[in-house]
Amino acid sequence: METGSRYAADCLLEAIRRQPELLLCVAAGSSPARTYQLLGKAAASQPECFNRLRVIQVDEWLGLPSGDPATCAADLRRNLLDPLGISGDRFVAFRSDAPDAAVECERVSGWLAANGPIDVCVLGVGGNGHLAMNEPGSTLRAGVHLARLAEVSRQHPLLAGRPEKPTHGLTLGMADLLHARQILLLAFGAAKRPVVQRLCEPVIDPRFPASLLWLHPAVTVICDTAAAACGSAA
Repeated sequence: METGSRYAADCLLEAIRRQPELLLCVAAGSSPARTYQLLGKAAASQPECFNRLRVIQVDEWLGLPSGDPATCAADLRRNLLDPLGISGDRFVAFRSDAPDAAVECERVSGWLAANGPIDVCVLGVGGNGHLAMNEPGSTLRAGVHLARLAEVSRQHPLLAGRPEKPTHGLTLGMADLLHARQILLLAFGAAKRPVVQRLCEPVIDPRFPASLLWLHPAVTVICDTAAAACGSAA
């Protein structure tokens, strides 16, 4: 995980130095946490590198109070935004307490249409192959939408210990992700090995959303030895 996280951080630093106003799409959670920590260390010595960076959140639980520590936005604020000095006007987030999910999706979709596409997207992958909150199904949604969460998603560590877990989330759609100029997919640990193994097969199936990454020309899968199922680990 350490080597992979350093590689991902180096890729991001190179991209940001090349394009200071880059639009970075980020996922919360444990997979990218070490990468974000390494970026924070870089920002401590080179804060000017991040002065124009823009960040958009890939997904959020719906129904949690604003500022709740279990929200994806709070996790990103702790691990990435505050260490990089990203102000609120350079961070586009979903409202976890949005009173109208459709209106909130339209807001984020409109912002992305006016300010995108995403330059670099950092993703994890779920045990069922979900990307962001694009869950397996017979069909997948292209744009920003309200998603019903699979049970495996509701067991996310951010929600651990909550007596009532969200049943829905707000997420960028598969087309939003596939329009990103570059995608970094992080998969660490033995639990992700079956997912990485399936992803090695060039078969596209909406019941395994990560398989749609085969349609993208610039995806880098970064995994450790425990997760590696084909090729070599980064």
